[in-house]
Amino acid sequence: MGLTNQSTGSSLLGNNIVIDRTSCHGSIIALSGNPNVGKSTVFNSLTGLNQHTGNWPGKTVTACCGKYRYKNNNFILVDIPGTYSLMANSAEEEIARDFVCFENPDATVVVTDATCLERNLNLVLQTIEITKKVVVCVNLIDEAERKKIRIDCKKLFDRLGVPVVATNARSRRGLDELTDAVYNIALGLVRTNPLEIRYDETIEQAIELVRPIIWEITGGKINDRWVSLKLLDEDASMLESLNKFLGFNIMDYPMLRQNLNKARQHLEQNGIHPDQLRDRIVSVSYTHL
Repeated sequence: MGLTNQSTGSSLLGNNIVIDRTSCHGSIIALSGNPNVGKSTVFNSLTGLNQHTGNWPGKTVTACCGKYRYKNNNFILVDIPGTYSLMANSAEEEIARDFVCFENPDATVVVTDATCLERNLNLVLQTIEITKKVVVCVNLIDEAERKKIRIDCKKLFDRLGVPVVATNARSRRGLDELTDAVYNIALGLVRTNPLEIRYDETIEQAIELVRPIIWEITGGKINDRWVSLKLLDEDASMLESLNKFLGFNIMDYPMLRQNLNKARQHLEQNGIHPDQLRDRIVSVSYTHL
């Protein structure tokens, strides 16, 4: 039987999947990851037949939503599009970014490939910049072991500051540990301390010119540091999504416009031009890998 609006807070409007927190009877979990890391296998292993497929509203991108129970609690698992980045250069990246940022899932599971983990950690770092409620799933661990690749999940946890669980979803290895980690994060039983990405002094000063105003306008509803960085990067698609989430145009605030201009001037005066900022952001992220 498919999911219903009453049972999960998700529904099909035409062929679109919509998550409605007002009628949701359970924790909402985002399932993200690079393409071809076994994310769909994780999704199917957790939800079984309790799932349905549609499209994201206004998009032709496929959406999957399912449910499972754990320790007498309901969990709604949303399989967001596989993507290499949250920089929003494609419809898939835009959907993934917006769901993690604006839908405020109770936990976000980032599925990675144990055989090429370093390449996948870029998405992990981008995700923990947006939300602290993250669990890293190191999938395909059996294949990594066959290739003599050793993954130290404890060391990764110490480095990233969020739970890290090794799995092989096809054989269900590690799925109990994964569901337990998600349960603890979603219900607030464990507090994470994610690695904070720090940029060079010029970028940090620019962020601080904008961040307090974002917090004042939004009342702390979103990650003001991350939004400040995206506004400095002149990310038009993020601004459009932000305005839709808030229900008003945040750029109508004169103080925000004024301080954004000051921050951009500060960057340019220190040799960081608009077309260089994104490259700086990406390169700094990679130094944390």
